[in-house]
Amino acid sequence: MSMGYVTSRAGAHRQRTFRSIWAVRDTPPRSSAETRMQPRLLDRVREALRLRRYSLRTEDAYLLWIRRFIFFHGKRHPTEMGEAEIGRFLSSLAIKRQVSASTQNQALSAILFLYQVVLDHKVNWVDGVVRAKTTSRVPVVLTRDEVRAVLDRLEGSSRLMACLLYGAGLRLLECARLRVKDVDFGANIIVVRCGKGGRDRRTMLPAGIKAPLQTHLAAIKRRHEEDLTRGAGWVELPFALNRKYPDAGRTWAWQWVFPATRHYLDQATGQRRRHHLHESVLQRAVKIAVLKAGISKPASCHTFRHSFATHLLENGYDIRTVQELLGHRDLRTTMIYTHVLNRGGLGVISPCDALGVVPTGAPDLASAVLPPRNPAATER
Repeated sequence: MSMGYVTSRAGAHRQRTFRSIWAVRDTPPRSSAETRMQPRLLDRVREALRLRRYSLRTEDAYLLWIRRFIFFHGKRHPTEMGEAEIGRFLSSLAIKRQVSASTQNQALSAILFLYQVVLDHKVNWVDGVVRAKTTSRVPVVLTRDEVRAVLDRLEGSSRLMACLLYGAGLRLLECARLRVKDVDFGANIIVVRCGKGGRDRRTMLPAGIKAPLQTHLAAIKRRHEEDLTRGAGWVELPFALNRKYPDAGRTWAWQWVFPATRHYLDQATGQRRRHHLHESVLQRAVKIAVLKAGISKPASCHTFRHSFATHLLENGYDIRTVQELLGHRDLRTTMIYTHVLNRGGLGVISPCDALGVVPTGAPDLASAVLPPRNPAATER
């Protein structure tokens, strides 16, 4: 097993300028015809990921880590390497790159997928790996006043989306990929399709956002009808539904709740489609709103989801209910929000507050930190 290099020569005459395209192949190429017929290793990885219905983001991440692994060892073919090379690569991530434990685990998962699934090669225990230190961090949570301050500085679709993130506990992409059929105004329910882990779930539709959302959808429907008259109005359908229901991509039920402002031409079908609003639009708007609100916390779009869970627990809702609304598979994932409640996980009151010695006026720094000393105790 070796690595092949495909080189193309530019110009009509023989020049010394080459454009090398790096490709990993299963066997050494012996002719140009055989080279074109042999599948590249990364193409095999991509095919195996799509066969098992991995998300596109996971696909991009796995391919990136496999490329880094191969380039780290001088473009050697993975079949020429084994546990020792895997261990050195993972250790370098922790020592030189100083990546987090989750990043190192993602790299390991990508490499194991390459060997065990694509190359059908069993990987034994990797010895001597320097593991990145696992850290436990609490999520960033905004107070109710801070949430209101950020929402007041948003407008249009960005405000509606942020209200859904906080009011329904949606993730950013879950909100961006909402379709009209998944919003039930009668039952006050939002159905999240293919959430994290490919799981569906149901959450509530905030009552305060129903009227603005209905007004927004009415405007989107008028624009969709205009697109239909111009020969457009298509959207992307999941899996193979476009073959099973050829006209479903133009129906109102399958349209995005938050569509993009521009069309794009699908090369495979020739359809003029609208994608959903790109997530960077809301990310940029929230970042600006946080700065304008004067909030020093590193808040982002996902902070609204953290605040949703924390505020529900503060209101006395059962943690199992919060787990179901968030779509967490493990209750321990939801338990992290009990550590950021204002009253503490067990409702503990500080012993300093029980003494009632809160300084008044404008005390110095020492008296603000420590209560006044007892003179009797000083004499002893």
